[in-house]
Amino acid sequence: MKARPITTVKTVVTAIEKAGEGIKLFTLADPDNWELPPFKPGAHIDLHLPNGLVRTYSLCNEPADNARYLIAVKREADGRGGSRALHDEVAVGDVIGVSLPRGGLDPGAPIARYVFVAGGIGVTPFLSMARHLERAGEADYALHLIVREEVPLAAHLGALIEAGRVVVHRTSRTGRPDLAALVGEAGSETLVACCGPGGMTDDFERVTAAWPAANVHIERFVAPPPVIDPDAKPFTLSLARSGTEIQVRAGQTMLAALQEGGIDVATSCCGGICGACKVGWIEGRPVHRDRILSPYERERYLMVCVAGSDAERLVLDL
Repeated sequence: MKARPITTVKTVVTAIEKAGEGIKLFTLADPDNWELPPFKPGAHIDLHLPNGLVRTYSLCNEPADNARYLIAVKREADGRGGSRALHDEVAVGDVIGVSLPRGGLDPGAPIARYVFVAGGIGVTPFLSMARHLERAGEADYALHLIVREEVPLAAHLGALIEAGRVVVHRTSRTGRPDLAALVGEAGSETLVACCGPGGMTDDFERVTAAWPAANVHIERFVAPPPVIDPDAKPFTLSLARSGTEIQVRAGQTMLAALQEGGIDVATSCCGGICGACKVGWIEGRPVHRDRILSPYERERYLMVCVAGSDAERLVLDL
């Protein structure tokens, strides 16, 4: 049974360039040179790799650059295999399916000040955001890039560094900066965002715990360990569009139950950090365990890879 089509866009790799130690920059374009689906600054896409893996990467280019998708990938020898496949197996001319872009900054939000904190290759979404804000010229922003020594994507960040928009913090020389000092005081017109390794994002989360949730954005490289609920009870998923009912066993994820029932749901991280498996819910009491949905979005959506239910029946918009 199919719940909904999983939309992918056919792209071809038109360029691959070295962009730092262990980093490659991939350019994806439409095979017939059409414009690609639009995206917000700092959005991300899922790549459906030739070996069957699906991996999520942030877009580096700005939305006005709509003839291509640009992603930077650091080869992680001990990762889950996606970066190794891209570095070692993908070549110019290869065809790769990508998801429709999701996430990113809302250009219409009433934000006057942006503070971005990036750890190493975590700078990728903020490069897109910085380029967009430079073009728009309507808001103040600062990008703090924390690295051990080498600056990733140096050729692309050089002009912004020279202009003082990007501040490089080299921990090998000065130690790790105080994140609280970097983000400053909370304000309704200030948005702060962080992308980087787990230790940095955990500290950033603590530093901004008292901020309004809508003004804090965090992107993680790796999903946190799954939450084990010893009191988990079975429940029923009711699919509103098809009328199908799926039984979820105690301790089983919604995603696993849906897949067992033959329901196609897009997946990537399977840990509540990428947004690929976002599904609307209509009735019930979902338990949200993701790290990506805003409080407003949680009133309408959930991530089936990690969400649970606090009721015996949960109705999904499937």
